[in-house]
Amino acid sequence: MNNNREQEALAAYLKLLKNKGADSALLKRRETFLSKLMEAIAGKPGAGATYRESVERLLETLPTKDWPFFLAIAREYYPFWTSDIKAIAALNAESGFSVEPVQWQPVDCNLKTLWTGLDKEKFSVAETWPLKAYMMALRQEGAEQSLVDTRAKLVKLLLVRLKDAPEKNHRIYRIAVDATLPLFSMKDTRKLFLTVVREFYYFWIGDPEAASHILSEASVSYL
Repeated sequence: MNNNREQEALAAYLKLLKNKGADSALLKRRETFLSKLMEAIAGKPGAGATYRESVERLLETLPTKDWPFFLAIAREYYPFWTSDIKAIAALNAESGFSVEPVQWQPVDCNLKTLWTGLDKEKFSVAETWPLKAYMMALRQEGAEQSLVDTRAKLVKLLLVRLKDAPEKNHRIYRIAVDATLPLFSMKDTRKLFLTVVREFYYFWIGDPEAASHILSEASVSYL
């Protein structure tokens, strides 16, 4: 199978990492994972939905403890695969793309215990406001109350995971998402969680156009 596009993207990605000071061990671990992903995406259209599905299928074959690291790699590689020059330049320029990982991680937890206690969890005004705005936007889109309630509970789960975060930015949000995803044993639940956190992110950052991202795959890059 011809996978020149994937190979060129990999070479550019690894070159950038090397220029940022990545050592050979770090580069090799990323290359090993991406070589498997490249087999799955070779020849496929460069679209977010296609890419996400390939990543999700690959993760199913790998240990869940490694998912956060592999998700970060997949996210970094994506703009190289789609030849998104502006996105690559932005990643290179900003602190969000770094060889050194953020040290913070959400506290390990038992999903069942955390889930059953969500309704009793106390949230600050800063946490509650984006959640309420998200729920209202869902209702305005015609969502049934049961759907709104389920999504709200998944958002609360993420907010709990973010409670002790040292700062509020997109890297921290993604770390919390990546660390929470492996807690779900059912694939459909993981997919729903990813949909919810992609939608909620815009409310979390206070984007005035957040509602426009509800159920809009075309407006969401690979998170």
